[in-house]
Amino acid sequence: MAAITTYPFVRHLRGSATSYVTHLVSGRARHAGVGGSFWFLPLTAVLSEVPVDDRELPVVVTGRTSDLQLATVNATIGYRFTDPEVAATRLDFGICPRTGEWTATPLEQVATLIADTASGHAIDAIAGMTLDVALRSGGGAIRDAMARGLRGDPRLTEMGITVLSTRLALVRPTPDMEKALATPAREAVQQEADRATYERRALAVEREAAIGENELANEIELSRRREELLAQEGANARRQALDLAEAERIANDAAAERRVRLAEADATATRVVGEAEAQTQRALLTAYADAPQHVVTGLALRDLAAHLPEIGQLVVTPDMLASLVSRLGVAR
Repeated sequence: MAAITTYPFVRHLRGSATSYVTHLVSGRARHAGVGGSFWFLPLTAVLSEVPVDDRELPVVVTGRTSDLQLATVNATIGYRFTDPEVAATRLDFGICPRTGEWTATPLEQVATLIADTASGHAIDAIAGMTLDVALRSGGGAIRDAMARGLRGDPRLTEMGITVLSTRLALVRPTPDMEKALATPAREAVQQEADRATYERRALAVEREAAIGENELANEIELSRRREELLAQEGANARRQALDLAEAERIANDAAAERRVRLAEADATATRVVGEAEAQTQRALLTAYADAPQHVVTGLALRDLAAHLPEIGQLVVTPDMLASLVSRLGVAR
């Protein structure tokens, strides 16, 4: 928007780099151009300002498809006033000489014209296709139809307006139809999620079963090893008992053999001693046989005295002496 400065009896306008300003006095142009700056008299000046920058207009179009379904198109149309002098003569771009604001609504008029033109071509394109085609691949056809229609519209050309671009953002059905169309996809996604859940659960069950089988196999292996350990311990105990029994047998055999040998030695010693004693006795008997009777009697008394208990006192009576003497005499 142009900036207007007020002075006594005169005013000054300073335009912008994106606005084409025209200053008319008595139907003749005094100033015209982009980014102009000039003085003017408010009572005689006719001012207009046409924007020359690129502008974009959002358009929403609702049409009925060939299968009698409603489809909504969201589009954005880019345009520009390429001939601002012509646009100023076809539309009211006049500005107030005091504030610099438009006295009418030219941009709204242009937006209505472009929107109506684009909507007509979009509705025609939508009517020639089904809802499924419009949703899946109809965006390009609708956009091309709108672009051709806008660029070929003579009214826009006569107003100095050039359509720069036509962009289609979205084609969508009514909320109920969109929900109905999304149901199969949603169900398919839900089924896929359920399948993934079931597979995960099945995998978890399978893993749990594998873990259980592994634990059972471990228990069986542990039991088998425990059985082998018990068998080995029993075999070791039997071997140890056999070894002990064999050791005891060997010890007993050795002791018995030692006792037999000791007995044989004792018997041999006894026999040798007996034979020696027998020989001694035979020698004594032989000696005694040749000895006189009184000598033998004396020896017998000596031996008897050696084996008798100790006698403290011995009383010898005459009778005993007489008897002894008589015996000694008889023996002689």
